[in-house]
Amino acid sequence: MLQQMPAQSEVAARSGWRRFVLLFLAIFASGMLGAALFILLLDPYDMVPFSLPIERPLVSGSQRFAYPQVMRSKRFDSIIVGSSTARLIDPEQLNGPFGARFANMAMNASSAWEQWTTFEYFRRNAGAPKVLIVGVDDAWCDPNAYRHRLRHGFPEWMYDDDRWNDYANLFNSGTLELAARLAGYHLGLYRARSRYDGFEVFTPPERDYDLTRARPGIWTGRTPQPLPDAQPPALRDDEKRALQFPALAWMDTMLGELPASTIKVLAFMPVHVAAQAWPGTRDAAVEAECKARIAAIARAHGAKLVDWRIASPITTNDANYWDGLHYRLPIARRVADELIGAVLNDRESADGDYRLVVR
Repeated sequence: MLQQMPAQSEVAARSGWRRFVLLFLAIFASGMLGAALFILLLDPYDMVPFSLPIERPLVSGSQRFAYPQVMRSKRFDSIIVGSSTARLIDPEQLNGPFGARFANMAMNASSAWEQWTTFEYFRRNAGAPKVLIVGVDDAWCDPNAYRHRLRHGFPEWMYDDDRWNDYANLFNSGTLELAARLAGYHLGLYRARSRYDGFEVFTPPERDYDLTRARPGIWTGRTPQPLPDAQPPALRDDEKRALQFPALAWMDTMLGELPASTIKVLAFMPVHVAAQAWPGTRDAAVEAECKARIAAIARAHGAKLVDWRIASPITTNDANYWDGLHYRLPIARRVADELIGAVLNDRESADGDYRLVVR
């Protein structure tokens, strides 16, 4: 009898441990199933066909993750692609003059490949745009553009046509957080991150602008200085042939896929002169060659090319900028107005703000 006591105690202990493990697994499985069901029903990316029929504003702080649902919605027939230098162009300012419904799908620090991929996703899901505006920056002239295709975790799975990998990538803590934000939005506890057309004023409030504080960021630690009156060195023909701009093949493909009815616009954005190639340098000569090739692509496809990436009353005035790349909100409105006149009326700039390179 005394020998059986430890055995019975051991059996009881094993039984208790088994019950604990089973209970833990049941709770864990129920939690995982509940989280998965919560994600599928809330569907913060608006991609699940049986999700709840609720409004789904943009709750993601990442443009790369938020934009596919905008383009799938078919609410828009025109698109702006680019980097952060084009994000302050307000679609509502363009809609009336162009007779279009614009979505601004420009992304912070976007590579040329990401911009091309965004355009392709729009074209496949919403059709050929009525108006395409490409906010051109130095990413298109990057000699290593193919190697620099992806930045900041671009979700390739969201921009392809494989719906199965969409579901496979939904179940993670990030999507669960977005589903909770969406629930918070409907409970009045959380606001949308941006307008549904993608527009967001991502720069600080204008009332907080301080030129003294902005200037070091504009000149990136250099001493502010006037532009020299210098021409870039002439490149030999063999030097020009040796220059490689792989992203321009994507630009050529992008414009070539559009019908003649599409208004196609390539617009170099007005970064500060401190962020442009400095006059008189070889970098300026290389940039000029890249611009010439982009102009040739525009002519070949009936696109208009407007260039704000020049020394101008906008780009030489430090007070127009938060840093070397990002202009202030009044400048964004000015650029949008000038874009309308240049594209729709072939209007030249009276102040020298831009050059209408290809009409």
